[in-house]
Amino acid sequence: MTVPPGGPPEGQYIQAGPICMHYLEFGDRAGHPVVFLHGSGPGNSAWANFQFNKDAFASVGYRVLMPDMIGFGYTDKPLDLGDYTLQMFCDTLTSGLRALGVEECSFVGNSLGGGVAIQIALDHPEFVKNLILMGPGCLEEQGDYWGMPGIAKMMEANKKGMSKETQGEVMRLFTYDPRHVTQELIDMRWAVAQDQPKEVLTTMKTPALGDRMKELTCPILTFWGRQDEFMPPQGKAKCIEANETSRLVEVNACGHWVMIEHARMFNATCLDFLSNG
Repeated sequence: MTVPPGGPPEGQYIQAGPICMHYLEFGDRAGHPVVFLHGSGPGNSAWANFQFNKDAFASVGYRVLMPDMIGFGYTDKPLDLGDYTLQMFCDTLTSGLRALGVEECSFVGNSLGGGVAIQIALDHPEFVKNLILMGPGCLEEQGDYWGMPGIAKMMEANKKGMSKETQGEVMRLFTYDPRHVTQELIDMRWAVAQDQPKEVLTTMKTPALGDRMKELTCPILTFWGRQDEFMPPQGKAKCIEANETSRLVEVNACGHWVMIEHARMFNATCLDFLSNG
């Protein structure tokens, strides 16, 4: 892998089933693993989503793992394995985590990453100790997401062919306050997007898991931005009603990226949940 100028920091690589998975690691390797799962969108990566959160978790003894999922960041982006289904994301990720010696972890998942975390918790409940979700995807039928204004604009831009300027405009849709979309972040995602086939987004297929949320028995903490233009709002009820340990934090003046827009509050709330949830 040749790291592009302006791209996110390069970490390490591990074989994850049929692909080579890139990941960053921080904190105590003997600590409980907290795995951060990024969302979708052109040029996204674990670092782009979670650079403002890793240190808070690592500083209190967690083993912080930030993998780039298949099709994203510096991880392989194959076109010969079929559509980018949720099962493909889950299978390759769990293969990579098990190769890293992870037998149980807590997931922190944004958007698509939230959907991946939910599916793994449903399929392998013994593998997931806690779920922290931020505007999780995969709760509704896929068509319900295409109707959300943020996703509709993002997909339209992707089909036409993205420029750096257009990508910056799309990224601002993820936030309430556009100052969080810095030129550095735009450049970082643009650098990664040059190597990302459009099929990663256009062939993505995800199931509706919302009705299965009540099967989950692990503690669940969900964050939801009040001004999120990407996630159908009915998903909030499905998250808070999942089980008796579920919590929901709805944040005003916030879009889809609560972990970026309100990083201090997000970090403190998550650490309290992991310690006392």
